[in-house]
Amino acid sequence: MKKDTTHNLTVAAMLSAVAFILMFIEFPIPMLIPAFIKMDFSDLPALLGAFALGPVYGVIISFMKNLLHIVIKGTSTACVGELCNFMLGAVFSALAGYLYKHHKSRKNAIIGAVAGAVAMALFSVPSNYFITYPAYVKFYHMPLEAILGMYQAILPSANSLIKCLVIFNMPFTLVKGLLDALICMLIYKPLSPILHGRK
Repeated sequence: MKKDTTHNLTVAAMLSAVAFILMFIEFPIPMLIPAFIKMDFSDLPALLGAFALGPVYGVIISFMKNLLHIVIKGTSTACVGELCNFMLGAVFSALAGYLYKHHKSRKNAIIGAVAGAVAMALFSVPSNYFITYPAYVKFYHMPLEAILGMYQAILPSANSLIKCLVIFNMPFTLVKGLLDALICMLIYKPLSPILHGRK
């Protein structure tokens, strides 16, 4: 039992470090969403951990990558951005890992990952509306109208924050989660011996 716990913590620490590094490998998609919102794959290690070790470890990995980000890089939003990143990643990996845990099959892994991506996309709307964007307005001293203007440069009819989040952020978050799920399905089996401690 102690050996299993040690192994799980070691793998979780390794995946947390990889997730932290992946946070820096990001790129904008300016034709589809404002450039300040960037694509990255830092939720992938949490999804791998949730499948291999259980949903709790997926949440731990999501937490640790953001803690490392705050400690090493620092925060410009009084940790609000990192909090929301953690919450979204935790919803994604925890739901996927929970559904997979009860019946471990490739089909259930796909169902879990897709359900997690959908849940993360849906949760992105209230989390951004009530937490992230108000924090950006406060800490960056950027008027909400200026933020909306970035969306309206792509779609002029996006004249309210909730509309922007539903039209742009929710589909973007869904696609991001689905890409993480796809990559996970491709690499999980080759990585399985390392993740499970098997030779």
